[in-house]
Amino acid sequence: MHKTNRFLLVFALSGVVFLEACVTNPPDRAAVENLDSPPPVTAKAWAIADGRTGELLWSQNADETRKSASTTKMMCACVILELAAREPDVLEEWVVFSKLADDTPGSTSDIAAGERLPVRECLYGLLLPSGNDAGNALAEHFNHRFAPPDETMKAAGLDNPAFATRANFIAEMNRTARRFGMTNTIYRSAYGDGGTPEDRTTSARDLTRLACQAMQNVRFREYVSTPRYKGTVQTAGGASRTIEWTNTNQLLSLGAGYDGIKTGTTTQAGACLVSSGRRGNDWLLVAVLGSESGYGRFVDTRNLFRWAWTQRGRR
Repeated sequence: MHKTNRFLLVFALSGVVFLEACVTNPPDRAAVENLDSPPPVTAKAWAIADGRTGELLWSQNADETRKSASTTKMMCACVILELAAREPDVLEEWVVFSKLADDTPGSTSDIAAGERLPVRECLYGLLLPSGNDAGNALAEHFNHRFAPPDETMKAAGLDNPAFATRANFIAEMNRTARRFGMTNTIYRSAYGDGGTPEDRTTSARDLTRLACQAMQNVRFREYVSTPRYKGTVQTAGGASRTIEWTNTNQLLSLGAGYDGIKTGTTTQAGACLVSSGRRGNDWLLVAVLGSESGYGRFVDTRNLFRWAWTQRGRR
């Protein structure tokens, strides 16, 4: 009776991937690892793109529409920063957190109803701790500047009266997605997936398209590459308090060429991550959707970067 091979994968975020094998089959019958094939990952879908051109290089299920959790905040920030490129003063406007924003469930920037801070500070609260409350606050603040949703967007749920204070902003997120060529994307929220459990938000390919566009903006690059930030919040009573936000993207702490972009995690979406990494003059973008754990998305991403750089001669 032939005994099967037993393998144990041991992953280390700060190191390489080790493969420990107990091989009981004779050497001449052992399987040969194909080093040209992409590494095994836990992600349900992934995409690797050139950071300069956005060209898709390698992928698995790249066009499969999936929930993508807080990666949506990339588009929220992108809409605001595109507006700021035309009207720089908008970054100095004060965002007042409403009760709706304060009551937003999930990850938070810890700003209370009635408190306020400048847009430029609020974007740190959106992108570093992944504040869902900041997403709603920014959407409400900028809602009046944009056109209402069209019939397609209304049919996707933006005609719901509950979205009255944010529907125009979310509609602009969708219009921007169309302009970026994100053909598998529909936004129903300023900060996450929204919709029903069956509704899907985007695809791995579309997220690399978004990342390529967003990373052309110097302010966006500054935000997503910041590991930690201290901001100042003005309370409802007029006093000031200091708040510190830490970036949820653990790759930034490695000092290995990773310079963004955004995490996302929900039960339905799984663990997601869109990343930017540079080695020499090479720049790659990697999106993973549906990894099995928060830690696993970082391992998946690093393995894909390593493999891709090896394929491109960047050992």
